[in-house]
Amino acid sequence: MPVDTIIAHGDVVTPNSVRQTSVAIDDGTIVALGTRDQLPAARRTVDASGKLVMPGVVDPHVHIDEVPENRAGTYRAETRAAARGGVTTLIDFAWQGGDRRIPNNDKGLLDGIRNKRSKHQQSFVDFSVHGVLHRETEETLDELEAAVDAGVTSFKMFMSNYPVGVTNGFVNMAFNRIAELDAVAAVHTEDPSICEALTAKFKREGRGEPDQYPLSRPDYTEAMAADDALQMAVDKGVKYYGVHTTSEKAAETIASYQEDESHIRAETCTHYTTLDDSVYEERGTYPQIAPPIRKPRDIEAMFEHLEGGALSVVSTDHSVYHEEYKAVDNWWESPFGANSLQASLPVFHDEAVNKRGYSYPFLVRLMCANPAKTFGMPNKGTLEPGTDADVVVFDPDDRYTITARDNESNSTFSIYEGREVSGKVHQTYLRGNLVWDDGAIVAEPGVGEFVERDLPEWTQ
Repeated sequence: MPVDTIIAHGDVVTPNSVRQTSVAIDDGTIVALGTRDQLPAARRTVDASGKLVMPGVVDPHVHIDEVPENRAGTYRAETRAAARGGVTTLIDFAWQGGDRRIPNNDKGLLDGIRNKRSKHQQSFVDFSVHGVLHRETEETLDELEAAVDAGVTSFKMFMSNYPVGVTNGFVNMAFNRIAELDAVAAVHTEDPSICEALTAKFKREGRGEPDQYPLSRPDYTEAMAADDALQMAVDKGVKYYGVHTTSEKAAETIASYQEDESHIRAETCTHYTTLDDSVYEERGTYPQIAPPIRKPRDIEAMFEHLEGGALSVVSTDHSVYHEEYKAVDNWWESPFGANSLQASLPVFHDEAVNKRGYSYPFLVRLMCANPAKTFGMPNKGTLEPGTDADVVVFDPDDRYTITARDNESNSTFSIYEGREVSGKVHQTYLRGNLVWDDGAIVAEPGVGEFVERDLPEWTQ
């Protein structure tokens, strides 16, 4: 019997190797890897000569469709951008009460999960959600077991001066319950009192220029809050995941708690490995994210800790706003967030592989295999036979300049505008379905499915 598809003669990238071989796909799964003469006949054969064949990217930090008033991102648009960028699975966020506005105190976390699950009808890629815990109540903790049963096995908290920020006391109690469930605690760490005080000071002094923004959330605030969180995490024995690490100080703090890399893990984001704080002079408030983009030395630290293992994932923290909300007079009037799903793989590939000489397996570990393993998705981020046929055909030599005119996202700008990169996604397959093909979406919305995740096994 012929299989559905064979992607032939490409350089197949796994977490440990690169070899020229072919990939056979049937009924949505990878059935075999081997030379063309070792594989069965196929209904469709794709010649990937001269291109990389790699697992679909797994992005565990994505914000979509949260606050309709100012966030432009929708599932239809942002997952188109994901498919164009080679992202086949993403993890979004489910909020207590429905969306980030928290409109209904009578609704809880399970309502938020149901709200996000309903988005599959618009999605071009597979997705899951982290549950966001922002109500400091016993009822919040009582919902966690049911959330885990629904396939949501990670929970995020904000140690920050955001409106959804929570106290250390609540984080401590939540860690205890999350540990009992063997789930994952993901934490945004910035000392809220210092960030709040500095923001107020800058407002009084009229320091509203975009290049002043990073000074309002200095690197030590990130390291201080991380240290608080990590001390509690170690005490409770919870699986701890630090989100969007930006600075040398924070990365060193995380590394100091990692005895065997098993229960303390962390990510950084593409922009923290490629951009420094000069971007605020160049691009104004468009790249304003929290924590801020840092100094050139912090870029070097991100790669040092990605190589050393203290950081094990590269994500995007993708978030899209209507441009009118970002184009403001004072930085404190701008929301935090920028889009990156479409550009992340090409930009990180160009920086890590082309400019710094890291290997293709290094890239696949950080963007595909590690996030899938970290968050309980054994069928994602891999080309192993029997797993989902989420496959990207990537031309590492296709050189072009990034421009917002090419955005599939609803974002009308790009923080990478004008950046010349080598590396372009030519095809994206989702469970064997061709979704992106040489410049166009070729699938219908709804091809994406909600992924119910396992409780992950974290070992060294």
